[in-house]
Amino acid sequence: MRTIVFSSQTYDRDSFLAADCPPGIELHFQPARLSLDTAALAEQHEVVCAFINDDLGAPVLERLAQGGTRLIALRSAGYNHVDLATAKRLGLAVVRVPAYSPHAVAEHAVALILALNRRLHRAYNRTREGDFSLHGLTGFDLVAKTVGIVGTGQIGATFAKIMHGFGCRLLAFDPCPNPAVEALGARYLALPELLTQAQIISLHCPLNEQSKHLINRASLAQMQPGAMLINTGRGGLVDTPALIDALKDGQLGYLGLDVYEEEAQLFFEDRSDLPLQDDVLARLLTFPNVIVTAHQAFLTREALGAIAATTLRNIANWAAGAPQNQVEG
Repeated sequence: MRTIVFSSQTYDRDSFLAADCPPGIELHFQPARLSLDTAALAEQHEVVCAFINDDLGAPVLERLAQGGTRLIALRSAGYNHVDLATAKRLGLAVVRVPAYSPHAVAEHAVALILALNRRLHRAYNRTREGDFSLHGLTGFDLVAKTVGIVGTGQIGATFAKIMHGFGCRLLAFDPCPNPAVEALGARYLALPELLTQAQIISLHCPLNEQSKHLINRASLAQMQPGAMLINTGRGGLVDTPALIDALKDGQLGYLGLDVYEEEAQLFFEDRSDLPLQDDVLARLLTFPNVIVTAHQAFLTREALGAIAATTLRNIANWAAGAPQNQVEG
């Protein structure tokens, strides 16, 4: 089966080529992002392997189906970028990687917390310039702090376990409470209650109609003044322009983002020689209490290996008529 891997970076190629590829799968790596302009590259490929910022809206899916594509193999857990109704109408199966390494994302969220708290990004820049002063670098002990976890699936539960190890008090919000998180002593609350009580809030929930802009001007106002917000989930969970006002007036004390709502045209590319055209992101990057990473939370050797292995297995199982990890429209 001819399979084209869109948005493929060097690390994608390396992980897929290192994986045990089932017989009959022929991989073609395409660094371009999937869009209506690039969909023609998938002509005569039965399988399109797509990543999170690839366009899988109705026009693109229709073009893929016309070219002979029959399977969309996502190498991600999220599928909010796929028009599932159109895929079903066109007879396109959609499979995903429901879990690869919850530790990778959870640990990156913790890294953002530690870096923001102890101002590691500012200290690094200072010492490289010969400035060894400590002014403005005061942090706080994590022990006994209240951490709110929004979404307690595999990643949220792993994050909870790590923060429990720091001696934090855990609060959680999820329509389906996780017994493993409750076993750590976490209390499940309604989201407004969690926001008012937590000093650190970390987002680990999927993006859907109910969770879009879950964090907005109203919810930011409910937080404790000076609270820390971490988002390693999806950019659309947060109303990004609202963050700027909350940072300016001190309502939000720290912000760590690994995802951004308008990241599709920015992330995964070197744009250092070009002016940044996104005014909202440019404004965020001016704040000293903000760290933005370019959707790298998943980027560990273990996670990449698991993504490649599961994706290839999904393709082989679908071809054998026994699909697994299929997303239903």
